[in-house]
Amino acid sequence: MIMVLFLIAVIWGVGAAMGAPKPARWVMVGVLMAAVIAAQLVLPAGHPLRQATGGDARLWLLIAGFGAVIWSYAAILRAVKARVKPATQPTVDRFEDTELQRYARHIMLREVGGPGQAALRRAKILIVGAGGLGSPALMYLAASGVGTIGVIDDDTVDISNLQRQVIFGDSDPGLPKVQVAARELRRQNPHIVVRPYHRRVTPDIAADLIADYDLILDGSDNFDTRYLVNRTCVDLGKPLISAAMTQWEGQISLYDPAHGTPCYACVFPDRPAPGLVPSCAEAGIIGPLAGVMGSLMAVEALKALTGAGQGLGGRLLIYDALYADTRIMQAAPRADCPVCQGRGLQVGATAAKV
Repeated sequence: MIMVLFLIAVIWGVGAAMGAPKPARWVMVGVLMAAVIAAQLVLPAGHPLRQATGGDARLWLLIAGFGAVIWSYAAILRAVKARVKPATQPTVDRFEDTELQRYARHIMLREVGGPGQAALRRAKILIVGAGGLGSPALMYLAASGVGTIGVIDDDTVDISNLQRQVIFGDSDPGLPKVQVAARELRRQNPHIVVRPYHRRVTPDIAADLIADYDLILDGSDNFDTRYLVNRTCVDLGKPLISAAMTQWEGQISLYDPAHGTPCYACVFPDRPAPGLVPSCAEAGIIGPLAGVMGSLMAVEALKALTGAGQGLGGRLLIYDALYADTRIMQAAPRADCPVCQGRGLQVGATAAKV
């Protein structure tokens, strides 16, 4: 019997030294045990090999049976553990140690905490436009741990963008903006998912695209896109944070008629006459203004996703960088709005009655 135990120890030790996996070593031990039991059953009583290996097959059969029971019990436990999921902590809410360190300053905030950070991880945000507004918004949302970030833009990087579109570098002109943005966001935070769409938002894709996201940020530079995104968000009941800027001034608000606010068309029912609102290329723009307004978009997005503080729903914030002045104007839903038909008024009236 001592010889058998010695052989088992040799098999296990040599296998471990050679890097053989444990299942393979157990198979080798099993083969040895089978050979020993066969020798006990086949060889005549008193045979030297039979005596050296215990002299009685019943002893080894008992040991093998006991080992099989233990192995079966362990296998059942592993299978049960693999199928059971914690009821109070979904897998998506589990953070690695590096993530806890990364988001520690968020988690310390009473208004965010662990539940708020978990909500950010579950969230899916779509940013329309990867330009001056989209660049800082994308970077801060990625750094903040928003789980899935979509970005749609059909433009390529131009050297004139580098003055304010801080997500791009000197080697990027000529490349699609969304591809460069996706590269930089993944480099910044490998724990998030980035979905780049190198195309323009058009009526044929708007609904399917926006339906897949929880919150939309519109940083586009033309009114056709702004009105299309607003209409689609109203139809799908999606909250929209929209901002715009020119020269030294920017504006931002949250539009969510499903929760009592006006929609973008309530506040801006008519597009301005041609030439009245010149583009950045025509009128110029101070570079850091993009950082201010894009960062405000990111802050409002995090508040909307975590339920922290008071958002800009029903309020239009106007920032004048030249004179260091910030104003907030009240904005109410319009009953005659052709897009939302005063849906925000109806929601607000219902909430007031309750």
